[in-house]
Amino acid sequence: MAGKKQSQKPSAVATRLTHLDARGRIRMVDVGTKPVTRREAIARGQIRMAPATLQAIVGGKLKKGEALAAARIAGIMAAKRTHEMIPLCHQIPLEVVEIDFRPDPAGSSIQIQARTVTDARTGVEMEAMVAVTAAALTIYDMAKAIDRAMEIGGVRLVAKRGGRSGDFTRAGEPPWPAH
Repeated sequence: MAGKKQSQKPSAVATRLTHLDARGRIRMVDVGTKPVTRREAIARGQIRMAPATLQAIVGGKLKKGEALAAARIAGIMAAKRTHEMIPLCHQIPLEVVEIDFRPDPAGSSIQIQARTVTDARTGVEMEAMVAVTAAALTIYDMAKAIDRAMEIGGVRLVAKRGGRSGDFTRAGEPPWPAH
């Protein structure tokens, strides 16, 4: 409306979401005054596929090469570049990025887990979830010639430790088997 100034009252949502300022505008959170603490995040996801595709991946029979090795590297690389993909993420020094896979023949899928760790002023949840997603997409890319119907899903934060908001553990998550 020309000539009339709109009221800029903060909405209830704007006062709760850290990426919105008092007027409801998007912003990057200022973490400069927060203490540097040890932070860790674990995320999981999966890629479902035809049983023959799972066998080809696990058996190393793909023409493109070792899908899980490529997916592990892709997940690590993606975690390190999360701030370039997610607009409001801070660039943080990652000290650990671990990507692990668990083939699930009963579910005709590969379960993916990423663990990220840093000593920083902000958390590493997004880095862990980006790592899982990139690993799953790489598996898809490596095997799409034999199975274009693969489905990526279930990407979620499983646990986080450290930071002002405290620890979080998703209820009902099964333990990840040790190697």
